[in-house]
Amino acid sequence: MNKTYKLTKADKEELNIAKSLLENPGIAAKITNFIGKPIEKGFEMLPNDWRDKIGDITTKTLLKVSEGTLLTMKDVSTKKPSNIWHKLGVATSGGVGGFFGLPALVIELPISTSIMLRSITDIARSQGEKINTTESKLACLEVFAFGGASKSDDSTDTGYFVVRSALAKSVAETTEFIASKGIVEEGSPVLLKFIVNIAQRFGVQIGEKAAAQAMPIIGAAGGALINTMFIDHFQDMAKGHFIIRKLERKYDADFIKQSYLEL
Repeated sequence: MNKTYKLTKADKEELNIAKSLLENPGIAAKITNFIGKPIEKGFEMLPNDWRDKIGDITTKTLLKVSEGTLLTMKDVSTKKPSNIWHKLGVATSGGVGGFFGLPALVIELPISTSIMLRSITDIARSQGEKINTTESKLACLEVFAFGGASKSDDSTDTGYFVVRSALAKSVAETTEFIASKGIVEEGSPVLLKFIVNIAQRFGVQIGEKAAAQAMPIIGAAGGALINTMFIDHFQDMAKGHFIIRKLERKYDADFIKQSYLEL
């Protein structure tokens, strides 16, 4: 039997906030606006095999932080996430990356991604997520797949909900695997498949960041600022994502999606 729902005024306002966050311009547009030059110029300065390298680095990074950071985190009460401290940490690692350029990405990315993941979990807990559950932990990793709005978006039903739908099967398989095994085995094919799906989307944004930092004018200070923009972007994605999940727990997933699209 279908239940009829109606959003409260406060919940509708929160849904509006979530939509405005999730449909903000992607990181490439923000970086281009900051440096005042099209990011394509940075792509031209990257080595020919940079796509493969970044893809490999991104997948290894997400595997490392998921097994070493996320799956060991405890569920604690967080009323207000520590966004500022996490931004400072990422800015510091970004300064190193900006100074040494693309070669430093191998060292800088795992550090900055781990800090961003801790920030994401902080935001998740502030929205009522129980981080000790596998579903919530995978939802934190999902945030790296959200890129915000892009010029190619031609309808509301692109971006956020399409990405979640694309990841749904992989999330379900990984959750079932962890439930049956009790722990995630290192290099397990189910977790690897999920990470690869996330990395394919996250890697695009890593590439955009690398392209910006490849420009000679960037340097250490610019690298720190770009990393601050980077974490700010994913903090926005996390807040929007976990507001949606909170409302889905209160109402119904299909109802919240429809309400989101109708805003």
